[in-house]
Amino acid sequence: MTDLASTLLARLDNDLAAERDPQRAAAMAAYMRDQFEFAGLAAPALRAVERSAFGRLPEPTPADLREFALACWARPEREFHYVAVSYLRKHVKRAGSGFLPVARELITTKPWWDTVDPLATRVVGDLVRLHPLLAGVLDAWSADDDKWLVRTAILHQLHYGPATDTARLFGYCAAQAEHPDFFVRKAIGWALRQYARTDPGAVLAFVDAHRDRLSGLSVREATKHLSAA
Repeated sequence: MTDLASTLLARLDNDLAAERDPQRAAAMAAYMRDQFEFAGLAAPALRAVERSAFGRLPEPTPADLREFALACWARPEREFHYVAVSYLRKHVKRAGSGFLPVARELITTKPWWDTVDPLATRVVGDLVRLHPLLAGVLDAWSADDDKWLVRTAILHQLHYGPATDTARLFGYCAAQAEHPDFFVRKAIGWALRQYARTDPGAVLAFVDAHRDRLSGLSVREATKHLSAA
């Protein structure tokens, strides 16, 4: 592990141990269907731990980012994963185009919406924006058997606004319109609803053209703030 990654992890080990709350941890684990362990930190406490851990350190290299993220993912407590995502978001411009396979590993390892969504929208999305040739990888993810990669592909442009590649957005949504999984159907509706802020007419036209294939959930989410839906 790199020196910077080791320093960050040591700080987290120390600070998270000091803030553990077993009662809150049990409630948090139950909320997440007991899929993950928790240290039991409320959001404000976790943000304070992050500020302490991230402070007074040099800018990370791609290797630092990779090693720190993977080391955090190896820890059982979900808070380590949250901190890793925050650190990646903070330094995504330093990750480089070669970081996308690492992001893929994070998305498909211990996956649930709470880590997949920020990785999709604020890490993968920013990587593709910074390195447009990576969009071809997202094309492959959009047709993958792993639902979390499909969700990531659909959501990665969530904050692009007018810069959205609509051929990809609508193409991904159309290709997965009949996907059986809740999280993919929800992602379709969410991505379309967000793009409707930029071009509501295009979203309405897409929903009308594919209404017979889209799930009710996708349609409801996509048209939630649109009239004549």
